[in-house]
Amino acid sequence: MNRLEQCFTALKKDGRKGLVTFLTAGDPDLQTSQTILNALPQNGADVIEIGMPFSDPMADGPAIQQANIRALDAGTTLENVLEMVKSFRVNDTKTPLVLMGYYNPIYNYGTERFIAKAAEYGVDGLIIVDLPPEEDSELREPASANGMNVIRLLTPTTDADRITTVLSGSSGFLYYVSIAGVTGTASADMDHLAPHLDMIRSQTDLPIAIGFGIKTPADVKKMAQYGDAVVVGSAIVNNIGKTATSEKTTDDVLAQVRDLAAALK
Repeated sequence: MNRLEQCFTALKKDGRKGLVTFLTAGDPDLQTSQTILNALPQNGADVIEIGMPFSDPMADGPAIQQANIRALDAGTTLENVLEMVKSFRVNDTKTPLVLMGYYNPIYNYGTERFIAKAAEYGVDGLIIVDLPPEEDSELREPASANGMNVIRLLTPTTDADRITTVLSGSSGFLYYVSIAGVTGTASADMDHLAPHLDMIRSQTDLPIAIGFGIKTPADVKKMAQYGDAVVVGSAIVNNIGKTATSEKTTDDVLAQVRDLAAALK
């Protein structure tokens, strides 16, 4: 099993739900984001998503848009993102790492070159928001050949036929976007979403991680009733954006992650 499969198998065996945390690489600077990344597993993160900075993050709300701007202003490149993964793996060979972002930077870097280096450095999965299943073979095929998962997104508006399409070729886990909107904005009404999630589960054994609009420990606790894992991104990124010094940023974010993890338990 790869790291993602091992993680979700262990979570299920222990009877608990996973916490997936997100940060944008290079936000507010490379050193601080590396420090936070390295410390997340010890503070409750089961899976970590690393955002690849991009100038036009269309699926993201204001918080992550600003994080992308801060990271790009700090000079962060896709090469830097991969180097962060390599540095993380020096001391942590267990925690799954998923790169999340948009296809343009990968295409310009060179898809096969990117996949080869990501696999070598220890990336476990990719979430490429703007690459639909019909067009992702040039990424998915080399990723699969290198043992990396391609994680796809489902939304409350995904109908039965589309679910079948999305599931074909999906691996690792499914990312369920709980709202019709961008990251970090509205909160989901899970009473309406629960039947949809049941329909998805009837068609796949892949774990489902619920994200978008999840901000507080109370949100995490509620969503954990329906998903195998809960994704928190904008709330963490907002915290990074509000603090003034590297030391304070790190302390505040790790305390926040500990609170979120405690809510799951």
